[in-house]
Amino acid sequence: MSELKLTTKGKMTRQKILSTAEEIFGEKGYFETSIAEITLRAGVAQGTYYNYFSTKKEVFDELIRQLSSSFRHQIKVAMEKETTFEAKQRAGYLAFFEWLTNHRNLYSIVQQSVLVDMKLYRWYYEKIADGFVRAIQEAIDKKECKPLNPETVAYCLMGIGQFIGMRWVFWEEEKVPDEVINEAMDLIFKGIN
Repeated sequence: MSELKLTTKGKMTRQKILSTAEEIFGEKGYFETSIAEITLRAGVAQGTYYNYFSTKKEVFDELIRQLSSSFRHQIKVAMEKETTFEAKQRAGYLAFFEWLTNHRNLYSIVQQSVLVDMKLYRWYYEKIADGFVRAIQEAIDKKECKPLNPETVAYCLMGIGQFIGMRWVFWEEEKVPDEVINEAMDLIFKGIN
């Protein structure tokens, strides 16, 4: 159902279902979660659920798309405030880690998608990579970084963000320490030697 056709109350109800699904999929996993459990915790009737989503898979797909869009937007806004490639990257990582503190279940939900829908799993990472590739190509054009393959660099940078977020935000449920961010930026921009 198109969100544009929903009333304000309808949009709120739809978002409540998505937020509740995020919690439960994160806690129990896709296969162990039922529509009945989502509607019960969300405080909506099952019939109401079907006004917005026709299946459990549909809410799962929409949830991954929404989470992806949300954090990519936050990163974009943070990066637009900076002028250099290095400053933009730092701002992007900081924005992602900040966003992640309120959406820790992202990791378990995305990892589940490899079993639920491999195309969706790949789409999720390719959308992130696309943004990185554009930023890296722009930095190459401005001679702010070496003329390496932008896709290779993108996936390397994505790995750094993925695992730092996993280590501190997802596993430890804390903020990424400043020294970790500083060391990551030092590694990215100065190398390991």
